[in-house]
Amino acid sequence: MSSTFSGDETAPFFGFLGAAAALVFSCMGAAYGTAKSGVGVASMGVMRPELVMKSIVPVVMAGVLGIYGLIIAVIISTGINPKAKSYYLFDGYAHLSSGLACGLAGLAAGMAIGIVGDAGVRFRKFDVMWLPDATSGYFNSDLWLGKAATSSVQTADGFPAVASVLCLFIDRANAQQPKLFVGMILILIFAEALALYGLIVGIILSSRAGQSRAD
Repeated sequence: MSSTFSGDETAPFFGFLGAAAALVFSCMGAAYGTAKSGVGVASMGVMRPELVMKSIVPVVMAGVLGIYGLIIAVIISTGINPKAKSYYLFDGYAHLSSGLACGLAGLAAGMAIGIVGDAGVRFRKFDVMWLPDATSGYFNSDLWLGKAATSSVQTADGFPAVASVLCLFIDRANAQQPKLFVGMILILIFAEALALYGLIVGIILSSRAGQSRAD
């Protein structure tokens, strides 16, 4: 085995760990961004179904993050072949840093895209409507569209008067203010750029592998 293996025997561990880190962290960011913004799109589609395709942009941008991790993982895994070329610890560390740079950058970008995509679509307009009712009760702030709760109030004479509270979550941000869409897209573009920075640095770092010494 030692006659066929060239380089440090522990070095491939770090190289393969970098490939796994690039793919896993990037997919974690893509999954979080897709799920977070997808919930907002689904909830807004109940009231404004014509804006679903327009608001699905954050989901698409979050899904691209997984491709960045896939690219780096393939580059790293194809560069690990100790039988064909000596693979030293320097090469393993270069591949590990490459995978971590791309993976963690993709994770950060996915979290940013998910939060911005959800807030830009799911922002709630809270309206309260008082209705006369004969049922006593208490106000519940955790109400959804169309549900009502009762709240006990008193008149100027001190007699109890009961009114029900109708809480309406009327519109989402994109549906209520169309001009917000352009600003949301710009924010998403700059959030996506974070993952692109990690991809560029990951490619540069992976290219440094094999330059530790002349074979």
